[in-house]
Amino acid sequence: MENIFPRWACLSKCLLLLVGGFLFLVYLIPVSGFAETSPPISLVPDEDGVQRITIVMESYSFSPNDIIIQADTPVSIRLENHSFLIPHNFVIDNPAMGLHHEIEISAGDSVNLQLFLTTPGTYTFYCDKQFLFFPMHRDEGMEGHLEVR
Repeated sequence: MENIFPRWACLSKCLLLLVGGFLFLVYLIPVSGFAETSPPISLVPDEDGVQRITIVMESYSFSPNDIIIQADTPVSIRLENHSFLIPHNFVIDNPAMGLHHEIEISAGDSVNLQLFLTTPGTYTFYCDKQFLFFPMHRDEGMEGHLEVR
């Protein structure tokens, strides 16, 4: 009778290597660019009177991550998730101002967000996603600031 145990042991090791390699590619390689800051972007209203910007979401980063807008002027934010297989969300929350948005963006998708902020100040936005035992995306530097002037 043939002993099949060595064959199963080999298959389980191969599977473990494949899963480990996938996790390495998806989560660990992109970390090299996390927490980078971009120079602040100041938005000006277009001919329609709307301040427009695209924010790119990648593994552990928003780009740009520091944005300056004018109060009492509509803002249109296009959120594009450029991550490979990784879902993100965009959370901007200030209970004192009655502001709360939490938007899910799947890998490869984009979503538009419309804001109208009247109170000057700095509002933090972030991604609070977490996968298995990896750190929360925000803890790895996936946050930014929206400054209203």
